[in-house]
Amino acid sequence: MNKFQTLLYYCYSHIANAEQFADDHLKFCKSIGLVGRIIVADEGLNGTVSGTKEACDAYMAAINADERFAKTEFKIDDVEEPSFIKMHCRYKSEIVHSGLRDPNIIDPNKQTGKHLEPVEFQKMIDQEDVIILDVRSNYEHNLGRFKNAITLDIENFREFPDKINELAQYKDKKVLTYCTGGIKCEKASALLLHHGFNDVYQLHGGIIKYGKEAGGEDFEGKCYVFDSRIAVDVNSVNPSVVSTCYNCGKITPKMINCANPECNEHVTQCDECGDELQGCCSVPCTTNPRKRKYDGTGYYVKVPQPVNVSAK
Repeated sequence: MNKFQTLLYYCYSHIANAEQFADDHLKFCKSIGLVGRIIVADEGLNGTVSGTKEACDAYMAAINADERFAKTEFKIDDVEEPSFIKMHCRYKSEIVHSGLRDPNIIDPNKQTGKHLEPVEFQKMIDQEDVIILDVRSNYEHNLGRFKNAITLDIENFREFPDKINELAQYKDKKVLTYCTGGIKCEKASALLLHHGFNDVYQLHGGIIKYGKEAGGEDFEGKCYVFDSRIAVDVNSVNPSVVSTCYNCGKITPKMINCANPECNEHVTQCDECGDELQGCCSVPCTTNPRKRKYDGTGYYVKVPQPVNVSAK
């Protein structure tokens, strides 16, 4: 029996004096023994935290007891060990970086696509008048995605608004959006509605909830997660592997962060290439004097990096 849990959650709800809240919330999380990463913004919370079942129960109870976050839903995974090493809680301008900060245009508390529960989503995905839209970044959908999903060539969700014109051909379709846990779809679906898409939906709870409640059927590959697990299984009905090694092209379900901290690229990489390149994405990265030690996982604790002036 696993002694630890990992919680994935978000909640769009206005937080007064959010910067102070972030400081206080960090102290609270540490006091109950949690590790993880939480983003706090004026518009709400977005977090993944991990700890003992008792600590996770205490955290969920505290969040749901606060009337601002009473509607928060948690995706709960049992894990063999905590999914983080440290606890971070930071104030930022958005809980998911999109550039859509004007609540007069996009406000998930007022308008989003119609929420579909996993079983409802499962029933709709094969209909002829439906398109399935993955709103995640390249490295995420390269690792795994729904069968026949439309994917976007974006490195970060903040690039999504620039892709709206490419999707205009689907305005007469039912557009089913999905992401890891649902948070990106709240703004993505709202933006589609703002640009004249009439029939927009979103997978409530995202890929993670779909795996738990619908068996993950027709999700091909693995799901990228933002913790030490890196990738998790979703499909227990008709699983497959769709990702290929960035270096040699061989089928592999494994993803890493490049061991060169000045690169830190997310790539799918087989074990053989990982060993040969010492966890780096390319030969040049293996020569970086600050290269991190590769332990076979491809996950590294984030540490502050010097600003790359030449990149700026």
